[in-house]
Amino acid sequence: MESVLVANRGEIAVRVIRGAKEMGIRTIAVYSELDRDAVHVKLADEAWNIGPAPASESYLSIDSILRVAEEANASAIHPGYGFLAENAEFARRVIEAGLIWVGPPAEAIVTMGDKIASRLAAGAAGVPGVPGTLEPLTDPADVKRLGAEFGYPVAIKAAHGGGGKGLRVVESEAGVDAAFEAARREADAYFANPEVYLEKYLVHPRHIEAQIIVDTHGTGVFLGERDCSLQRRHQKLVEESPSSIVSDKQRAAIGKASLAVAAAAGYVNAGTVEFLMDTEGDFFFLEMNTRLQVEHTVTEMVTGIDLVQEQLRVAMGEPLSFSSVEQRGHAIEFRINAEDPATGFLPSPGHISEYREPGGFGIRVDSGYRDGNDVSQYYDNLVSKLVVWGRDRNEAIARSKRALAEYHIAGIATTIPFHLLALEHPDFVAGTHHTRSVEDDMDLSKITHPAAPQEPEDEELAEKSMTVEVGGRRFTVKLWTPEVVAPAPAGRRMPPRRRPPKLAKSESATEGEGVVTAPMQGTIVKVHHKAGEVVEAGDSMFILEAMKMENEVKAPVSGAIVDLRVQAGDKVVGGQVLAIVR
Repeated sequence: MESVLVANRGEIAVRVIRGAKEMGIRTIAVYSELDRDAVHVKLADEAWNIGPAPASESYLSIDSILRVAEEANASAIHPGYGFLAENAEFARRVIEAGLIWVGPPAEAIVTMGDKIASRLAAGAAGVPGVPGTLEPLTDPADVKRLGAEFGYPVAIKAAHGGGGKGLRVVESEAGVDAAFEAARREADAYFANPEVYLEKYLVHPRHIEAQIIVDTHGTGVFLGERDCSLQRRHQKLVEESPSSIVSDKQRAAIGKASLAVAAAAGYVNAGTVEFLMDTEGDFFFLEMNTRLQVEHTVTEMVTGIDLVQEQLRVAMGEPLSFSSVEQRGHAIEFRINAEDPATGFLPSPGHISEYREPGGFGIRVDSGYRDGNDVSQYYDNLVSKLVVWGRDRNEAIARSKRALAEYHIAGIATTIPFHLLALEHPDFVAGTHHTRSVEDDMDLSKITHPAAPQEPEDEELAEKSMTVEVGGRRFTVKLWTPEVVAPAPAGRRMPPRRRPPKLAKSESATEGEGVVTAPMQGTIVKVHHKAGEVVEAGDSMFILEAMKMENEVKAPVSGAIVDLRVQAGDKVVGGQVLAIVR
């Protein structure tokens, strides 16, 4: 393997590029027009444009990626996670093109990517799953019948995806119809397949996952578990290894079960088998992610093993560089998302005006952004991952508080204030938290909105750079344009000129009673009511998708819709008036 094309963006692209470079492998980045100056683009040995900002026209375009791979003489493709990482067609076409695929066989992706087929495979391997259906559901009536059989709550889940997308929890029969429609719509949007199935929803479980890797020589190794129980809307916020509640006996059982599931699927390369553990300590197979996980970093911190480099070795046909694993200490990962915890974790795309990472012993930051970068609504809201190591969990928590306090990001809202609050919560400190702790047990009312960014001063730059593309490949050209600054009296240099102050924003329509506005930029995917209809305060009026998340926009008052200004498919900006209720 002389070169590897990284078919991704953001922090995972940065992570793979760094790992490959250490092995002497030439790195090739791809980027959308929006990502011309992204961190991963600048770190790679070369970078190629693959299309417009929407992922469907760039990072999800198999033809564009394979075209670049041919023109750049790539010998391998690493998909990272997300986008095409679990796309069996992409894996097949990479291999058919004569390239090395850094991932599992396409057949394993198909088996484990279908959540129903994966449950069958796990069952055949003797690993029980959460009670539920083994076939897709096509009618809300089926959900109601099964809900009565299993008992509520139940979870309607996308059959061909994961990560909390296409998942709706139903507390009673009254919520079935809306949840069924929403789960199918989201499943179709994210995974191009609307099929859903049903599982019994476990109350207050722990989310435990097992990191495994299997080489082409038949050697499979379990690298320990990760506890990913601190979540919101089924999206992980904090992950740690080892879990505070898993005993040595349970750990051995989880490791054995995860390798059995991998063997049943004919799995090769790195993968993660996910389980739910109930309050009795029993664990159930949830799904297998056929790729590198976001939270692989905590496993790396406690084992000292570079999982990206092991992936590359396995893809080259080499044996694993280790035969046994010894965990040392405790590691915690914090997902620094562009979300505002003061407003229910609404996405917060925008311009990063200041960015300063923490440092010191036991601190690692994996980031795809720097100051001056824009966080776009088109992509995932993960800005970076702060990973902290300590000799034990208490030391890791203490070090985490210090590191989070040092982490400074201005211009957008982030989850940093939430993480600081979570570290003080008695349930998290005691290690007794569960997947519903954020919604049920944590008071986020003390978290405040971030201050508006200050206008930067103009800089006196003698050197400037310009990005140009030749044949789709990115090059950076430097320009020197000296600025003349008039001398001050007595020869003193004048201070930098400040930008003129902006005029104060006039009071927007969002202040008016009955005016429904977009809380952020995004795309309207659902309009629940027609003009003239009557709504009650709190009724859902729109579904707004932003940064891969669906958000409800509710009626602020009761009344009739006298003005409806958007329809499904419209793109909107934050503060834009969507409707007026009178």
